[in-house]
Amino acid sequence: MELKRVVVTGLGAVTPIGNDVPTFWDNLLKGVSGATRITYFDPTLYKSAIACEVKNFEVEKYFDRKEARKLDRFVHYAVAAAQEAIQDSGLYLEEEDKNRIGVVLGVGVGGVGYFQEAVAENTLNEADGPRYSPFFVPKMIADMSTGMISIRYGLAGPNYVCTAACASSTIALSDAFNLIRLGKANVMVTGGSEAAVTKAGMGGFAALHALSTRNDSPETASRPFSASRDGFVLGEGSGILILEELEHAKARGAKIYAELAGTGLTADAYHMTASHPEGIGAVRAMQEALDDAGLKPEDVDYINTHGTSTPVGDVSEVKAILTLFGEHAYKLSIDSTKSMTGHLLGAAGAIEAVATVLAVKNDVIPPTINHDPEDKDENIDYNLDFTFGKSKQRTVRAAITNNFGFGGHNASALFKKY
Repeated sequence: MELKRVVVTGLGAVTPIGNDVPTFWDNLLKGVSGATRITYFDPTLYKSAIACEVKNFEVEKYFDRKEARKLDRFVHYAVAAAQEAIQDSGLYLEEEDKNRIGVVLGVGVGGVGYFQEAVAENTLNEADGPRYSPFFVPKMIADMSTGMISIRYGLAGPNYVCTAACASSTIALSDAFNLIRLGKANVMVTGGSEAAVTKAGMGGFAALHALSTRNDSPETASRPFSASRDGFVLGEGSGILILEELEHAKARGAKIYAELAGTGLTADAYHMTASHPEGIGAVRAMQEALDDAGLKPEDVDYINTHGTSTPVGDVSEVKAILTLFGEHAYKLSIDSTKSMTGHLLGAAGAIEAVATVLAVKNDVIPPTINHDPEDKDENIDYNLDFTFGKSKQRTVRAAITNNFGFGGHNASALFKKY
């Protein structure tokens, strides 16, 4: 069968550096860091006391007080970003067949904050028996994000959540893409959401030695591709993209940001938390995205890397890029927007897809911040263009965004100019 073409017609974002797409994009290009000392709780006794929190989020703009209390922060963020994306798309939902509009998001850990609070409260009150709220389960489960978006807008198409650690939302993007290509839907609301800046989230990732402990300088703690990197900075938020079948978008006169042309999904089959040191799964994921799009390595101008600022992950991804792209790797622009947003876990791929689409649309590459030219890792080839320090204007014909998750999950998505 002939596969349908898929384009991006709407974007939404709630991030540590902006609670809407224009602010997020402006701060990315300016190189603004979203990292601060944690404010949600007293982090004094935690190894890592810093995070990229969403700031000044006004939940009452999206929910009344009673409804907001029934939902975890990750659902608040998802609904807010979806509202912006749907409005941005110009879709007039009352004239659409809502049975052919679905919602597929990536969520890594879901309502971990509420889960932690409810269990702690009931442990303290064990002598009186369990007193869990009737909202304990719906407030905790990851798929409440897609459920609430579909309920709010009456979207009755495919509806579910993908959970694959830090690759979750890129895999969700791939699923949404294929549902449209196969004719199962006209429009998909896709992306991801996460709100794991909690005591349990910080404690758990710190125990894995995954987090930066640069507590005295939060804004410089996320430093991908630098020798002194010591782990990622945990972030939170949501990114949403409206994917649409091309002819459907053209028929309603929609603006088109870019075309989603291919995706690639692989597994390292190697280690519980570490990426393969040679990046073999990442190579295959990027190659699959290229093959899916019918493009060659030399057609790509930009890679938004997973680039978490971890010692092993950054090196393996650079090796993967050099293996696949060869000499063309030195003509690519490469960056890590996590240097500014931190690592949003299951939502990382969502906000990075938004950034990648905007790079393709606007021909500009956001920077990788916090790199000192003297701070060089002998295992990284600095002849590559990591877009250190400031954004860069250049033509972006096609771009790949990468995300890799605990468990060995690899996901790549390729966007190209429409």
